[in-house]
Amino acid sequence: MVAVGDSIPSIELTEGNPGANVNLATEIGGGKALIIGVPAAFSPTCSDSHIPDYITSPKLKDAGKVFVISVNDAFVMNAWGKTLDKDKSSGIRFLGDAGGDFTRALDVEFPAAPMLGTNRSKRYAIVIEGGKVKSVAIEPDNIGLTVSAADKVL
Repeated sequence: MVAVGDSIPSIELTEGNPGANVNLATEIGGGKALIIGVPAAFSPTCSDSHIPDYITSPKLKDAGKVFVISVNDAFVMNAWGKTLDKDKSSGIRFLGDAGGDFTRALDVEFPAAPMLGTNRSKRYAIVIEGGKVKSVAIEPDNIGLTVSAADKVL
């Protein structure tokens, strides 16, 4: 499982459409970032509190580059981003991990097919500094919202 001191895996994610690739290892480089993993775009906890609390937090601006990742396709993530942050004023980027490769590389996948149609990502927040993992908050039950909440991470 992803741990303090790890590097971000060099795996292509998608943004906006399936042809627009983003590699977080390259995108973050040696900088500061926050990666928020969610089980599913448009799900109640993700849409009602988890991501909105990050969007409205005054501390978000100090997090560096911020990415929300889900095992969803780029179109779904783009549409979800537009519903949560219409004018993109938060600076959060919504990325699709359609095949779950990034999620598996971090070892945060859980079997969710009966509930969500396919395996999904545990809910997490990873703080990056100097291009390395500084802290990791992974929900102990995979989908709850305690340790990865904005008020705990920012």
